[in-house]
Amino acid sequence: MLTEIVPSGNSRGIRIPKAMLEHGGFGEEVDLQAKNGALILRPFSAPRAGWAEAFGGMAEAKDDRLVHEDAPTATRFDAEEWT
Repeated sequence: MLTEIVPSGNSRGIRIPKAMLEHGGFGEEVDLQAKNGALILRPFSAPRAGWAEAFGGMAEAKDDRLVHEDAPTATRFDAEEWT
């Protein structure tokens, strides 16, 4: 798709059609990189986005127990130094 670079304050920008943004899964923020003479635009998502909600749902469903319910293994510190 051919598009123009337009002034935007002290910067310049491009207009991206809504359908194209939706198709690419873009939200309000993007990851923009310049590499080898090209601009690379990717959808941005914060690391661990949605984890709090997922863990909340697990707690409600009582699915937040430890996978391995074995007793903890004692270490040398436990045997020799702990008082």
